[in-house]
Amino acid sequence: MKDLEDVLVIEPPRKFSLNLTEVWQYRELFYFFTWRDVKVKYKQTALGVIWVVMQPLLMVLIFTLFFGRALNINTDPLPYPLFVFSGLLLWNFFSSSIITAGNSMLNNAPIIKKIYFPRIIIPTSSLLVSFIDLAIAFVVFVAMLVYYAVDVELLSILLFWPLGLLITLVGALGIGSLLSALTVKYRDFRYVVPFGLQLALFVSPVIYPTTVTGHAWIGYCLAINPMYAAITLFRAGLMPMTFDMPLLYISMGSTVIFLVLGLYYFRRTEAYFADIA
Repeated sequence: MKDLEDVLVIEPPRKFSLNLTEVWQYRELFYFFTWRDVKVKYKQTALGVIWVVMQPLLMVLIFTLFFGRALNINTDPLPYPLFVFSGLLLWNFFSSSIITAGNSMLNNAPIIKKIYFPRIIIPTSSLLVSFIDLAIAFVVFVAMLVYYAVDVELLSILLFWPLGLLITLVGALGIGSLLSALTVKYRDFRYVVPFGLQLALFVSPVIYPTTVTGHAWIGYCLAINPMYAAITLFRAGLMPMTFDMPLLYISMGSTVIFLVLGLYYFRRTEAYFADIA
C-alpha cells in the first residue's frame, strides 16, 4: 500500500472571497515585497529619509504663507501650521499609498507572469511602504506639538488618532486596489491619478476647517471623500470639536463602499493580470 502524500489542489478563486488563509500562508512574500520596495525607494538617493521630513514641512510653509495669512483662516485653538500638518500627515500617506498601489501591478508584471501567489499582496505591501514615511513624519508632528505647547487630552488621542488612521488605511486600500486593477488595463490612470489627487487635496479639509464650507450641500459633497472623516477625527484628538454626524456617516460609509468595490473588482479581474500586464 502506497504512503499517503499531501496533495495540493488548485481551485479557481472565488470572486467574493479574499481567501485570507492563503494570504497568511504567503506572508513571507508580503514581507519580501515590502522590504524590497523600501530599499528601492531609498537606494542611491541624496536626501532619502530627509526628504520625507522636508516635504510636509515645505508644504506647511507654503500653505501658511498663501492661505493662513492671506485668507486669515481661523483654526483656534491650534496654530495654523500645526493645523495644516495634522491634515497633511494623513493626506500624504493616503495619496502616496494610492499612487504606489495603483502602479504596483504594472511594476511587478514580470513576477506576476512567472509565479502564482495572492495578487492582493502587491498593492497591500505598497501601503506598508507609505506607512513607514508616515511614521517618520509623525515624529516631526509630535515635535511640533511640543514646540507649540499644545494642551492635549490623552484619552482623546487614544480614541480619535487610531480611528482616523484606520479610516485612512481602509480608504487607501480600497481605492488603491481598484486603481491597481484598472491601471493594468487602462494605462492612462498612471498619469491621471497623481493629477487628480493634487486637485483632491483642495476639496479635503487639509488646509481649512470644515466649518468654512458655508452651504450645506457643499459639505455633503465634500463628505463623499473618505479623508473628510479621517482628518476630522484625527484633529478631534487635538482640539474640541462639534461633529456633524450625518457628514461623518457619509464619509465613513463611502470609505466602506470604496473598500468593497475595490476588493471586489480586484478579485474579479486578477485572473487576467498576467495576460495583459
